[in-house]
Amino acid sequence: MIDLRLLREDPDRVRASQRARGEDVALVDALLSADERRRSSGVRFDELRAEQKALGKLIPKAAGDEKAELLKKAGQLSADVKAADADRDAADTETQELLQRLGNLVHPDVPVGGEEDFVTLETHGTIRDFAAEGFEPRDHLELGQILAAIDVERGAKVSGSRFYFLTGVGALLELALVNAAMAQATAAGFTPMLTPALVRPQSMAGTGFLGQAAQDVYHLADDDLYLVGTSEVPLAAYHMDEILDADRLPLRYAGFSPCFRREAGSHGKDTRGIFRVHQFDKVEMFSYVAPEDSQAEHQRLLEWEKQWLTSLELPYRVIDVASADLGSSAARKFDCEAWIPTQGKYRELTSTSDCTEFQSRRLSIRVRDGKQVKPLATLNGTLCAVPRTIVAILENHQQADGSVRVPEVLRPYLGGREVLEPVSK
Repeated sequence: MIDLRLLREDPDRVRASQRARGEDVALVDALLSADERRRSSGVRFDELRAEQKALGKLIPKAAGDEKAELLKKAGQLSADVKAADADRDAADTETQELLQRLGNLVHPDVPVGGEEDFVTLETHGTIRDFAAEGFEPRDHLELGQILAAIDVERGAKVSGSRFYFLTGVGALLELALVNAAMAQATAAGFTPMLTPALVRPQSMAGTGFLGQAAQDVYHLADDDLYLVGTSEVPLAAYHMDEILDADRLPLRYAGFSPCFRREAGSHGKDTRGIFRVHQFDKVEMFSYVAPEDSQAEHQRLLEWEKQWLTSLELPYRVIDVASADLGSSAARKFDCEAWIPTQGKYRELTSTSDCTEFQSRRLSIRVRDGKQVKPLATLNGTLCAVPRTIVAILENHQQADGSVRVPEVLRPYLGGREVLEPVSK
């Protein structure tokens, strides 16, 4: 959530942010009104409570008609205090509910617009000319079948659409990717973490995933637990309700977890293969830093993502995501999109978001710097979303006979294999 003081001091900035997100600007004025009622009712309660206490000291000293009058006044004051307390609680509840609906403040450098209004910042690598090499590229699903690495038919039989099995070298390729990604993260100073896949509502809400993204979240109603769509959620909630010492920052974690997404808004999109699925594994970077260091940390996370994609020898581009496509928690987001040959376009493989103080305020995570206690900044960055990375590797490193060249960074984790060989034609 944002700082209410900032809202009071610069409501136009908050309105502009809401407008850039394509969200309800009227929410800002409703929140300002609720906050004013909360503060005025709090003042009213304090005044009545002070009067009540003062009266309580006079009653024992009074006698006769004076005491009777004071007791009558005390009764009325008691009712007024209860009413003021109820008004204060109602206004506070309304303020918090409205505040929870407000997205993070969009960074001023973010391009304004929807999904297609991103700005390309960098392009890396060379896109292969398969025609010049004399063959038509196969898509990842056909390659996966040739390599006996991907089985979507049995995935659908067992679990339904958008589920799959990774088999043989497909399973080994996932393990190689996870181990290589964790090795890079550990070398960069991240603490490896295996995180829970189920979290309580306060953890999911605190990271901002029960707002815009709620339709994509799986909820276990009988247990009131949520399946995470990213290990960002348990990593953000790891220090929930804690005060950290400033000298411990930055704290950096690399979480590995299964991820679950309903893909509720993706009907008809990416129905072939394993690019968009309901369950997948992912290695996620997560940082806790001082607020003034968040932009620099954001660039560091992006550089680690670029290092990873470069090590996989993939052509990719970096985009500055537009305002309406940020998600409620992010103030700014960069995506790295790899070239997918059979689709003839770049597709998102990694993403990194600067969430500033938005999540830490919701999760009550603070930092003690001397005598001052204040919220800190949180950031996240995908290092390896496994199925999408497999898609990019198979398609970009395929050879005419259906075999796939293994990037050098993965060979130590695949028993030295240089090529994934066809099992069937």
